[in-house]
Amino acid sequence: MCCPLKLLLMPVLLDYSLGLNDLIVSSLELTVHVGDSALMGCVFQSTEEKRVTKVDWMFSSGEHAKDDYVLYYYANLSVPVGRFQNRVRLVGDISRSDGSLLLQNVEEADQGTYTCEIRLEMESLVFKKAVVLHVLPEETKELMAHVGDSTQLGCVLQSTGEKRMTKVDWTFSSGEHAEEEVMLRYHSKLRVPVGNPQNRGRFQNRVTLVGDTSRNDASIMLQGVRESDRGSYTCSIHLGNLTFKKTTVLHVILKEPRTLVTPAALKPEILGGNQLVIIVGIVCGTILLLPVLILIVKNTHRNTSSGTSTTLVKSLENVQKPDPEVREELYRSAAGPSKHVYSSITTRELIEEEESSGRAEATYMTMHPVWPSLRSAPNNPPEEKSAGGIPKPEQAF
Repeated sequence: MCCPLKLLLMPVLLDYSLGLNDLIVSSLELTVHVGDSALMGCVFQSTEEKRVTKVDWMFSSGEHAKDDYVLYYYANLSVPVGRFQNRVRLVGDISRSDGSLLLQNVEEADQGTYTCEIRLEMESLVFKKAVVLHVLPEETKELMAHVGDSTQLGCVLQSTGEKRMTKVDWTFSSGEHAEEEVMLRYHSKLRVPVGNPQNRGRFQNRVTLVGDTSRNDASIMLQGVRESDRGSYTCSIHLGNLTFKKTTVLHVILKEPRTLVTPAALKPEILGGNQLVIIVGIVCGTILLLPVLILIVKNTHRNTSSGTSTTLVKSLENVQKPDPEVREELYRSAAGPSKHVYSSITTRELIEEEESSGRAEATYMTMHPVWPSLRSAPNNPPEEKSAGGIPKPEQAF
């Protein structure tokens, strides 16, 4: 009576559902990136020691898709199958009813449901556990950091099992053929990171373990990046005899020099004490002299306009007042053969009027016709001229 009672109580205690010849555990979910590894746990827990006779791992890409074999274990022999042949390992301890599976280099086509089936010796029941795997695009394995900055190097083993990492090693290599340096070590028993004494001078006080070790997260933070930190960083997570590795390449970028303009640099060259006084004096003097300059310009413009007007008036007067001698010659030539004599008489009133008014002189001429004398002969002496150069008129008889 005791054995049947134990078999009935065991599914209740372990959150199992009892079906026809099956013990099924509710499905778990796991999310990984392309290229990473996934640890899918499958452990049958029992109050009695049971020997595992067979373990099967099946894969289904959809609800109605056909199941494909991933791996099977029988008679102490583990055999990967199909396209998973070189990428899966049975990492559980069979003696402890642990049939956990490690899937490495995850591909996009690996997304789906993985079902583990454990068969026990002398038992008709089959223990089943399903894991739904979600695959994300590949996570970059190259990082870039500027000199002096800090950067985080991730290293996480995604797992649904109960296995916890026991040890973590971080190594650095500056080149393809360069020797690896141990930059950090972690032991779960010590609970603190331990650095390699030979390399403490290079990474001392610059590397910190920031991951949650209870979740198999061994991420580190590298502070104060140097140019010599350029290279490959490899993380090794140990889960007992199982080792998971991940490599990240770090590229270091030199910062461009920045030219800072400070007031201290500007003061002596641009705005010294004497220069500031001179500039202020020039500005004040310009403001004070500006009204004076405006008045000078106005007066100059006014004088220029007045001189131009006077010049125009004088030119008109010269045109209206010809030279007396030129005027007399014009009169003589106009007399011609008729020997008319023109005399110019300038009245005293007009002269006085011109002198008082300052206007141009006005000349009035009175023309008297003179007929030649009948007694005049060619041999007669030349006519007497008046003091003004005009022939005296002869009296007619």
